[in-house]
Amino acid sequence: MDYQFREGFLWGGASSGPQSEGGWNEGGRVPSEWDYWFEREPERFFRQVGPAVTSDFYHKYKEYIKKMKEAGIKSYRTSIQWSRIILDCEGHVNEEGVAFYNKIIDEMIKNGIEPMMCLHHFDLPVYWVEKGGFENRDTAKAFARFASVCFERFGDRVTYWTTFNEPVIIPETGYLYQRHYPAVCDARRAALVGFTVQLASSLAVAEFKKSGCKGKIGVIINLTPTYCENPDDPADKKAADTLDLIFNRSFLDPSVLGEYPRELVELLDSEGILPEVTEEELQIIRENRVDYLGVNYYHPRRARARRTPYEGPLMPEKYYEPYEFAGQKMNTSRGWEIYEPAVYDIAKNIQENYGNIPWYMSENGMGIQDEEQFMDGNGVIQDDYRIQFIKDHLKYLHKAIAEGANCFGYHLWAPFDCWSWINAYKNRYGLLRVDIYDGCKITMKKSGSWFKALSDRNGFSEEEI
Repeated sequence: MDYQFREGFLWGGASSGPQSEGGWNEGGRVPSEWDYWFEREPERFFRQVGPAVTSDFYHKYKEYIKKMKEAGIKSYRTSIQWSRIILDCEGHVNEEGVAFYNKIIDEMIKNGIEPMMCLHHFDLPVYWVEKGGFENRDTAKAFARFASVCFERFGDRVTYWTTFNEPVIIPETGYLYQRHYPAVCDARRAALVGFTVQLASSLAVAEFKKSGCKGKIGVIINLTPTYCENPDDPADKKAADTLDLIFNRSFLDPSVLGEYPRELVELLDSEGILPEVTEEELQIIRENRVDYLGVNYYHPRRARARRTPYEGPLMPEKYYEPYEFAGQKMNTSRGWEIYEPAVYDIAKNIQENYGNIPWYMSENGMGIQDEEQFMDGNGVIQDDYRIQFIKDHLKYLHKAIAEGANCFGYHLWAPFDCWSWINAYKNRYGLLRVDIYDGCKITMKKSGSWFKALSDRNGFSEEEI
C-alpha cells in the first residue's frame, strides 16, 4: 500500500540550541541553568558529559545543514538560546549571538531548508535562575522582551515561530520529578511555575502580533494521551481524565482556547495550590492565542484508579496508578511504550475539540542505547527499527489527515544525534550519527537514506525498508 501526503507537507527534523550547539562560553554567550547545574552536580549527568560541546553545531553548522539536506530534511526546527542573545536582566543584546543565528538561518535557506525557530527549550539564563526563574513574574516579562528582539532581528526570514517547547516539562521535571533544575518536589511551586510559563508564552504571542512580522506563532506541546484500564469504570475514567488535565490540557487549553479548564482550576483549588493571578493576566492569555500547534509525541500514559492509599508529597500519582497490558510494546532502551494509534487519537482530539487548528508533528522518534551494535562493516548504522517506527506512526497520521485532520508536517527527533539533558548521549535518535569521541564526525545512518526517499516522494510504500 502507498501512503502519499499532501503537496507542501513539511518533512523535517527537530533539535534545540542547548542540545546541539555547544560553544557554551563562546560568542558572548552567558551561562544557562544547565551550565549552572552541571558545574555544581556533574555526577547527575550520564558519564559526566555536560552541555559544553554537545554536537558542536556552533562550529560545524554548515556541515550539519549540508548533511541534513542530504537526509531529506526540508524544514528544521531548533531554538534560539536566550543566553546567547540577551546578556543580563536589563536586556542588553549580544550582537555576536545575533550574528550567529543570522548565519544559520541564512545557511538553511541557502540549502532549501525552512527555518522554524523556537524561543525556549528548557534553557533559562542563569541571571534569571538566580532571581527565581519562572516563579518570578519578571521572568515572564523578560521572556517577552527577548522574543521581541528575535522577531525584530530574524522575523524577515523566519515564517514559523514557537514560544516554548513542551512547557509542561518545566514544572513537571523541575518542580515535581526532580529531573531538571532546580530538582525539587513542591506542587505549589510547580503550579505557580506552570502559570508563569503560560503567561510568558502569551506575552510573547502579543509581542509577535505587535511586531508586524510575516508568518505565524505557535507553541509546541508534548501530548501524551492517557488511556484508562476500564473505560466503563467511572473511577478509572476519572484517573485518566485527571492526568489529561495535568499533563495535556494545562497548556493546550489556554494556548489554543484562551481559557483554563474549569476542572483543573477546581482541582488545584481543592489542593490549596491554585496560584494567585490577576484579571489582567487572564485577559492576556485570552487575547493571545496561538496560530498553530507543534505536537511532540513519544508514548502514551496508562492509568487506573489507585488500588492502594497514596502516601507522600502531593504528586500526580495521588490520582492514579499505572497499568500494563498483555502485548504492550516497549522501547527497552528508553523505557517508553510504543503505541502508534495514539497519533490518530491526538489528531482527532485536535480536530474535534480545538477547532481543527493547524498543527504539525514537531517531534517523534526512537532513542536507542548502544546503537554501535548495529553498525555494518562500512560503518553505517543499520537502524531498520527506526525506519519501521517512523512508518508505523505515519500510517496513523495519514489516516487522520484523510479524515480531515489539519496536519501540515512531520518532524523527527532528531536529524542528528544530540545531547539529551542529564542522559547526554546514552540514547541515540538521529538520522545522522555523531561520533562525539572523534571530533563530532557526522555519518549517515540507513534511516537517513530512507528518510531522503520519503521526503522526495512525499510518501512511502508499505513494502519499503
